[in-house]
Amino acid sequence: MKTQISVIGCGWLGLGLAKQLIEEGFVVKGSTTSSDKLQALKKQSIEPFLVRLDPLGISGDYSRFLSGSETVIINIPPGLRKNPDKNHVSEIRHLMHAIEAESIKNVLYISSTSVFENEENFPIITAETAPNATSKVAKQLIEIEVMLQENPNFETTILRFGGLFNKERHPARMLAGRNNLSNPEAPLNLIHKTDCVSIILSILKKQLWSVTLNAAYPKHPNKKTYYSEYCKAAGLALPMYKTSEESKGKLIESKILVQLLNYSFQIEP
Repeated sequence: MKTQISVIGCGWLGLGLAKQLIEEGFVVKGSTTSSDKLQALKKQSIEPFLVRLDPLGISGDYSRFLSGSETVIINIPPGLRKNPDKNHVSEIRHLMHAIEAESIKNVLYISSTSVFENEENFPIITAETAPNATSKVAKQLIEIEVMLQENPNFETTILRFGGLFNKERHPARMLAGRNNLSNPEAPLNLIHKTDCVSIILSILKKQLWSVTLNAAYPKHPNKKTYYSEYCKAAGLALPMYKTSEESKGKLIESKILVQLLNYSFQIEP
C-alpha cells in the first residue's frame, strides 16, 4: 500500500514538492486557498482540496484532506506582510487540533531561518542555536515551532530554510537597480528550490522525526559581492549599498542536516 501524504500549501514550493512525491510513489493530497487552482492540481495527479486557515478556525473539507495520511507537511507562509496583525499562531493551532483528530503520525513544519536575529558579528547558527529574533513574523514562527514540537500526539520535525530561489525567482532580480540597500557585508544564506524538495524527500524516506534542521547552501559570500556579480553577469542594473552602518547578518550552518541525511547540496547559488 502506498504511503499517503497531505501537503498543506501547494504554491511555488509545495506544488513542485507534491509532483516529486508522486514521482517517488507517494499518494498526495494537496491543499490550496484558491478554487481556480483545484483543476490544475488534479491534472498533476494531486488529490485537490480547498482549505483555508483563519485565526477563528478552518474552512473547507479539511477532515477528508487529512484523513488517511501518515504525514502532514505544513508549507504555508504566515501572511503577515499583507496583514501584520494576523494571529498566525491561532491558525496553526486550529490545524494542529484537526491533525490530532485524524491520528496523523508525523508533521513536517517548513519554517524559516528568520527565527534568528541578524547581528553585527555574523554569528554561526547551528541546529542547536536557540531562536532569538524579535520581529512579529519570527516570534509567531518560534511559538508555532514550540507548539508543534511539544504536542505528544504526533512527531514533528522542524525544517528551517534560508532564502529560497531558482532561476526564475532569484533575489538578485528583485534587488537590481535599487539604492541604499543595507548589510552589504552580511553573509548570504540561500538554498535552491531543488535542494529544498530533495531534503524534504530525504526526511520522509529516512523517517527522520523529532529533530530540528537548518538548511542553506554551505557557501556564504557577502551580499554586495554576490548580488553585484550576479547582476553584472545577467546584464541587470547593479544594486547599490549604503556603507555608513555596520552590517548585520548571520551564517546558517547545515552540518547536522548533512550528517543525519547524508545529504550533498546540489545547486550552488
